Amino acid sequence: MTTVVDGGIGVVQDAAGGEGRRWAAEPTFWREVFDQLGAGLAVVDSSGLIVAVNPAAEELLDRTAAAMVGEDFHTLLHRRADGTTAPRERCPLLAALARGAPAHGEGDGFLRGDGRLVPVSWSGAPLRGDGRAVGMTVLFTRAGVGRETSEDRAAHATALEDLTGRMALVAEVTALLAQTLDTDEALDRLGRFLVPRTADWAAVDLRVEGEVRRVAVIGPKGRDTEREAWQGTLPAAVERSRSPLVRVLHGGEPVLLGPGEIAAPPDSPLAAVQAGFLRSLGAASVVIVPLGTARRVTGALTLVRTGATPPFDAADLALAGDIGRRAGMVIDNARLFGRQREIAEAMQRNLLASLPRPGPLRLTARYQPAPVGSQVGGDWYDAFLLRDGATALVIGDVVGHDLTAAAGMAQLHGMLRVLAWDRTGPPSAVVDRLDDAIPAITDVPMATLVLARVEGAENGPWQLRWTSAGHPPPLLVTPDGHAEHLEQGQGLLLGTRLGDGGRPDATTPLPPGATLLLYTDGLVEVPGTDLGAGMERLRRHAAALARHPLDEFCDQVLARMSSDSTDDIALLALRIPH
Repeated sequence: MTTVVDGGIGVVQDAAGGEGRRWAAEPTFWREVFDQLGAGLAVVDSSGLIVAVNPAAEELLDRTAAAMVGEDFHTLLHRRADGTTAPRERCPLLAALARGAPAHGEGDGFLRGDGRLVPVSWSGAPLRGDGRAVGMTVLFTRAGVGRETSEDRAAHATALEDLTGRMALVAEVTALLAQTLDTDEALDRLGRFLVPRTADWAAVDLRVEGEVRRVAVIGPKGRDTEREAWQGTLPAAVERSRSPLVRVLHGGEPVLLGPGEIAAPPDSPLAAVQAGFLRSLGAASVVIVPLGTARRVTGALTLVRTGATPPFDAADLALAGDIGRRAGMVIDNARLFGRQREIAEAMQRNLLASLPRPGPLRLTARYQPAPVGSQVGGDWYDAFLLRDGATALVIGDVVGHDLTAAAGMAQLHGMLRVLAWDRTGPPSAVVDRLDDAIPAITDVPMATLVLARVEGAENGPWQLRWTSAGHPPPLLVTPDGHAEHLEQGQGLLLGTRLGDGGRPDATTPLPPGATLLLYTDGLVEVPGTDLGAGMERLRRHAAALARHPLDEFCDQVLARMSSDSTDDIALLALRIPH
């Protein structure tokens, strides 16, 4: 499928390997470059299909963009000097495309739309994305003789290299910013990418709750103290100021400053701070561009070059403006993600019950949301007193990680409390009744849980009675540092409908000073690793923490185990009195 947009920039499907690749130009910078380039320019994808041509190429080849985009470059255009088509395996352009290397040719011809052959000189430069060649830009002019034509050809080759480099830079920035939804991390990555590649210094200012904050200053290594000194809240960006930074923050166009503009007297407190900042760096050339668009400005990006670096030019300004637009969108998305995540976490925590204080027993719990994802999940814990004086402990996990899972978790949570309170009996009987009731109370497809009863007199001894519906086994840690997973009492997951009741129960004594840990699989399950290895890591860490206070025990277990987790984690810990 082929589409042609303004300026002759095409969008096609890459036929190589059957995978679709979308090619498109930015509506401002790249279209302007394509339109104004005096030589013919074509962009081909990794399989040699034409995905973009500029007006000069249309004129030279007497073909419209619509007639060329989507066609095979070699088959449609490339001919020997005698007009015959060279075999594909002997085409230097296709060979360079396959290697991801630059190439050039003299004495070849391109076939015009009117059937005539036009002699050309051409140069090709690879386009890269994600560290690999994804296509090539091909610059070509009518072949001629003489000094003037040679100079033009050299100028065109330089323009091609420059264009390819800028396109690759923007592609790298886009990929870099897309790797995270954390604002601070995105800005740090952006700054460290731009310095020293495009500037000697970079500063990022954000509009945050009515204030302007300089959240990042990136410069040469060894000048950390200087960078930190310029970060923090800035004076208000009063609209009457003519400061370039203030104008950009209020939706103005990108600005290019030379020595005269940099040395201009400030007319507002914010302008004075910016002037002092630039003076301290020895700025000789400055670009200030908005982060975002004129309708929605998130902040401003300031790029600085000192006297030892060539000054910025109009092309640098256009490139920085494009980067600023992309960075602004990433920041807006990150902020939206953060707000959604805060709401989701608050909702999740409100669904989790507060813990009782059952006599001398001590309980504590932790909930840690997944590091990636903006929705609530199905992990939960609970503890409550039963009518016969025992303490019920629950840890569970509903399949899924979305609002449906959270709603199902809340439904199972409430029903389990009702069933456990309604009749005194072993945990297995309660879970069997819950499994029978699931079709009537929720659309949850499957869930796992452990339901346990802690039984004993005020002064002990204490006993644990539990059943597991396909959930990771509880971990019992004694004060002397012995830790073991309680593998007994395992039954089918909730919702499988494969059993006929009769889930197993298991019992074990709880020694004085022992710690019982219930947890969800996010604590021990890391993608690409063995679950058994995760459970063994947990056992070793818990054994080493056996004598720590209960809150510290949970915090340390979570810190040591969760660094590589991609899932929610819920913990419920019980400490038996000595």
